[in-house]
Amino acid sequence: MFDQIFDAIEEWMRGLLTGIIHSNLDRMFTDVNEKTSEIAVQVGQTPQGWNSSIFNMIENLSETVILPIAGIIITFVLCYELISMITEKNNMHDIDTWMFFKYFVKMWIAVYLVSNTFTITMAVFDVGQSVVNSAAGVITGSTEIDISSVLTDLDTTLEAMEIGELVVLVLETLIVSFGMKIMSVLITVILYGRMIEIYLYTSIAPIPFATMTNREWGQIGTNYFRGLFALAFQAFLMMVCVAIYSILVAGIQYSDNLSSSLFGVMAYTVVLCFSLFKTGALSKSIFNAH
Repeated sequence: MFDQIFDAIEEWMRGLLTGIIHSNLDRMFTDVNEKTSEIAVQVGQTPQGWNSSIFNMIENLSETVILPIAGIIITFVLCYELISMITEKNNMHDIDTWMFFKYFVKMWIAVYLVSNTFTITMAVFDVGQSVVNSAAGVITGSTEIDISSVLTDLDTTLEAMEIGELVVLVLETLIVSFGMKIMSVLITVILYGRMIEIYLYTSIAPIPFATMTNREWGQIGTNYFRGLFALAFQAFLMMVCVAIYSILVAGIQYSDNLSSSLFGVMAYTVVLCFSLFKTGALSKSIFNAH
């Protein structure tokens, strides 16, 4: 009698633990699969396409708050440029009318750059979007992970386990499931953080653009322009990370050892998050932006 009771309890616990394992495996990679599939969509959007409301606010702030400051800076820079140009010619003894023509051309270029700051800035991101869209057409691998469908002998493997082993496996699947949710949140933070950085970067664009035509001050604008290209091409590096991740996921060797398979997939997802996080610094390093 007692043996039947214990067998019934064991069967009930086995069914409960098996159900928990199945549930964890089914929902474990849902968030990560959704986020990795969204990366190409997110990074392939321009600032005005990602969120038009934020873009309009940033553009309005730039034109109403930052642009007047840029006007003061460009006036100072142009005056400084004129004074330096005149004093370089032996204190006005060797003045050539040609240099005034060059000065007016430079002044026109400076005013044009500041007046069309947002157009030029968005053109940089249009180039980055074009590169990302081209890369998306080349990347054909799938980032979808469905470990439960790959492990065809899952039920057989679970039936062969003892209750203690099933309890350990339940804890492992819970840990991995929690870790994968954290990874999905981190991917969202990285994607949204890049776009917010772009908006912050473009909001102050008129000021560095106002310095670009001056030899001494021009390094401010030049470095800013490098930063723009770094942010634009960071999206391409993110696409490369996704491509590498899809190849790694496709090459995973699944086995009856559920623990090694689970933590192996989680390790690749951690590598993906770390790589996405490093793309910003790598892109700035490539374009020598600081």
